[in-house]
Amino acid sequence: MIAKQVLYSGRVQGVGFRYSTKQIASGYEVTGTVKNLPDGRVQLQVMSYDADELEAFLAAIDESNLGSLIKEREVTTIPAMTGLRGFVIER
Repeated sequence: MIAKQVLYSGRVQGVGFRYSTKQIASGYEVTGTVKNLPDGRVQLQVMSYDADELEAFLAAIDESNLGSLIKEREVTTIPAMTGLRGFVIER
């Protein structure tokens, strides 16, 4: 299991970023969460059994209409999340 956290900055809040990310996730074998942070960034935590699938999902976000809204992305490897099913928008 591989898990990553991506912090997106730019014009990423109030533009449907979380909803669009969830829609993109539905096409991949990934599990995770996406939420707005108080500082204006969006936090994505995602995991998959297949590293290539995870990277393809992250690339799909960049190549979607969201790509033009992203100014920076900070990607880190994190421990696998437990007790999570599906892909969830956190409030």
